[in-house]
Formats: sequence, structure tokens, C-alpha cells
Amino acid sequence: MEAASATDSGKYIPASQRPDGTWRKPRRVREGYVPQEEVPVYENKFVKFFKSKPDLPPGLNPDESAKSKQQQSKPDGELAGLSKSAKRNLKRKEKRKQQQECDGTAEADELSQTLQKTTIGGSSGSSPNSQAAALQGDHDGVEKAKKVKNLKKKLRQINELQQKLDSGEIKEATKEQLEKLSRRELLVEELEGLELGL
Repeated sequence: MEAASATDSGKYIPASQRPDGTWRKPRRVREGYVPQEEVPVYENKFVKFFKSKPDLPPGLNPDESAKSKQQQSKPDGELAGLSKSAKRNLKRKEKRKQQQECDGTAEADELSQTLQKTTIGGSSGSSPNSQAAALQGDHDGVEKAKKVKNLKKKLRQINELQQKLDSGEIKEATKEQLEKLSRRELLVEELEGLELGL
């Protein structure tokens, strides 16, 4: 807003344009009116004192203080502006990273050893068909292990359901629950067959 101006009919604030392009009407104001933008912000005596207080102690040369600040900031580097707890947290993160790197190298060593044991191509006199059969056998073993795990899970669920029925937690079993209970013997037989095959 523009400052109030005086005319023969009193003081008024002239018309002005808003940011959106529309115009404000001129406003009549009393004598001694100060627009809000021109009113100084109140500062109590403590704020005034600290604003007028020098940054350095009396008698200290500003050049020497700048040099000492530079020397203090060099050893810590990025840790200079952090609190104690933040520095501690950074150290913990670095330790975790180092441990993960060590674990990662151990895993990499194990993988490299297993890769050295496996042969690809027609080396060491073995035929490609026997290698393919060995790989297929490994794949079948993994599939069987998954199947065994799945069957054990189903049996565990059936046992839990039976216990709930016996204890009275479930008063009446639904049709699906009864079907699940009836499949128990088939699952046990299938599990035994798979475990013998492994």
C-alpha cells in the first residue's frame, strides 16, 4: 500500500492495484494513521540488547577468530554442525555398513565356491545330457522341498482346527472345515512318500 497523503479534505490512502489486477478504492483515514506495513515490529529490551551485542568478546581480533574457526572445522569435516547424538548415530550407521560389507563378502565367497564346484559346458569328460539331468534333479529337489513345506503347513492348520473343535472354541465346523479335516490322512500319506523320496 502507498503511504497516506494529505489533501484539503483530510488524509486518505489513494487507490491502488491488487496483485490479481483489481483496484482498491481510495480510503479516508484519521490523522496520525500509520499503515500496517510501516508499523515497526516490537522488540523488547532483551532482544535489542542481544542484537546490539558484538559477536566476539572484547579485545579479540576478528582475523584470529576466523582462523581458529577454520582449524576447528577441518578435522570433523561433515560432522562439524551435528549434535552428539547425531554423530553417534552416524558412527552406528557406518559400523552397520561395514558389517554388511563383511557379510556380503562372505556370501560372495560362498557363491564363488559353489560356482567353482558346478561345471558348465562339456568340461571334465561329462556329457551335456548328464549335466542337464543333474540340473533337473536339483530343480526337482527344490520342488519337492517346497511341496513338503506346503504339506506340513496344511497339516499344522488341520491340527490347529482339530484342537479348536476339541476345546470348544469352534462349536460347529463348517462344510469347508470338515472337508479339510477329512483330507488329513491323504496329506500324511503324500508327505511320507515325498520325505522318503528326498
